[in-house]
Amino acid sequence: MAKQVHTKGKSSIKRTRFFKHFLTYFFMLFLSLIIIYPLLITVMTAFKNSDVVAFTLSFQGPWTLQNFTDLFKTTLYGKWYWNTLVISLATMVIQVAVVTLAGYTYSRYSFAGKKWSLTFFLVVQMVPTMAALTAFYVLGMLLNGLDHYWFLTLIYIGGGIPMNTWLMKGYFDTVPYDFDESAKLDGAGNFTIFWKIVMPLVKPMIAVQALWAFMGPFGDFMTARYLLREEANLTVAVGLQEFISDPKDQQVALFAAGAILIAVPICALFFYLQKYFVTGLTAGGSKG
Repeated sequence: MAKQVHTKGKSSIKRTRFFKHFLTYFFMLFLSLIIIYPLLITVMTAFKNSDVVAFTLSFQGPWTLQNFTDLFKTTLYGKWYWNTLVISLATMVIQVAVVTLAGYTYSRYSFAGKKWSLTFFLVVQMVPTMAALTAFYVLGMLLNGLDHYWFLTLIYIGGGIPMNTWLMKGYFDTVPYDFDESAKLDGAGNFTIFWKIVMPLVKPMIAVQALWAFMGPFGDFMTARYLLREEANLTVAVGLQEFISDPKDQQVALFAAGAILIAVPICALFFYLQKYFVTGLTAGGSKG
């Protein structure tokens, strides 16, 4: 009798485990289809003839690279791409530097207004970008920053500082303060502690911050559309919209080809930073 109960128990555990695995893989497959399907349509359309009038999922030929050639020969896509790269790189470097220093300061030091300023960051982050567009435009007029990259870059940097400072502070808080105390006993100064002890431990979060900051200008349409005027000064998100803005003359194939090329620098940065997502904490811990 006891043996039968034990056998039934093992069978029930196996069934439960099977259903858990089945539901997990089914959900992952479902999410994969949602992600891959529109991407596959874009790729298929990018390699079709330029006379394609709609996005289509068709594996039938003919296939061509002419759309990618036309992007750089007959349009300003190359200029838009360069504009976006400059803005993205500047945003990434400056924002990551500011956010890292601010997060470390809020995590390790006490000063007047610390709690209130953190609360202010949260309140500012709650204001949607759409509500601030008019303020950005007026500020741009006052500073003569409309249609200038430096002003748009500052908007991106400022918009990413509040919430990302909170995230960095939270990540710095996970680093034991005992490391700082031990380093001080060994004669290390504040900068040495920050650069050689704590920084290696937060590399995963810094890598994430860098990737987010770099991706932002590539995907933003509304702010760039509002602050940039001259066609040669547009970013890729705004420039690509020009290809499909006219209902009577939609260049769908060019749009798809341009959209694919946007992913190239983002993927390259992701694969470069990927090692820090996993090994950053281990490498830093051995140094600490």
